[in-house]
Amino acid sequence: MYEERVSVVAGAVVWHKRTGELRPAQSRVLPDGCMDLIWMHGDLVVAGPDTVAHVVGGEPSAHTGIRFAPGLGPAVFGVPAVELRDRRVPLADVWPAREARAWVEHIGESADPGPVLEHIAARRLRETAPDPVAQAVAAGLARGAGVAALADQVGFSGRQLHRRSVAAFGYGAKTLGRVLRLGRALELARGGEPFADVAARAGYADQSHLAREVRSLTGVPLTALVGG
Repeated sequence: MYEERVSVVAGAVVWHKRTGELRPAQSRVLPDGCMDLIWMHGDLVVAGPDTVAHVVGGEPSAHTGIRFAPGLGPAVFGVPAVELRDRRVPLADVWPAREARAWVEHIGESADPGPVLEHIAARRLRETAPDPVAQAVAAGLARGAGVAALADQVGFSGRQLHRRSVAAFGYGAKTLGRVLRLGRALELARGGEPFADVAARAGYADQSHLAREVRSLTGVPLTALVGG
C-alpha cells in the first residue's frame, strides 16, 4: 500500500508505504530527481537522488517519508546533492549526531511521523533558502526545455550550469532532464497512451529511443512498469 499527500512545505510530498504483510515482495523506486527524509526501522534515513532504479523490499515494513522536489534537498540537508547520489544514509551521517538523535527520539514517540518530518524540513528551510537558479532550471526541464536554452536563460555557460546542477540535483541538468522526461513518459503510458504516442509527446526521437531510455534508467522494459 502506498499513499501520499501534498506537504505544507512548498515543493514537498509526504508519503507512507506499507509492504510485505502477507508475502515479502520487492518494489522498484524509480529515479525522479528528488531527495527524501525517511522514517524507517526506527531511524531517520536520507535518500539521495538516484541515477538508476533502487530496488527495495523483501520483508514486512512501514515507512513514512517526505520527498523534496529537485533542487530543494540540499537546502534541507545542508550538503550538495552529489554527496548523496545513489545513497541511503542515516541522518546522523549528514547532521551532527546529537541533533539527529534528538529527532529520532522525538519522531519515535509521535503517533504520526509525517507532521514531524514536515516540521524538521520547515525549520531547516527557514534558515537556508533553496538555490533560485536550480529551481528555475528544474522548472524549465520539467517543461521540456533544452539545457542550452536554460543556460542562456539563467546567464550561465554550459560548464557553470553543470557545476551548479551537480550541487543542486546530484547530476548535470542533462541527466535531470532525462529523469524528468521518464516521469512524463510513465504518466502518459500509465494513462493508456500507445507507446509510439508516448515517445512523441514526451520528447523522445521515436519509440526505440523511449525503450532504450526506460531500460537504462529503470532496468526493466516499459511494459513491466506500466503493467506493475
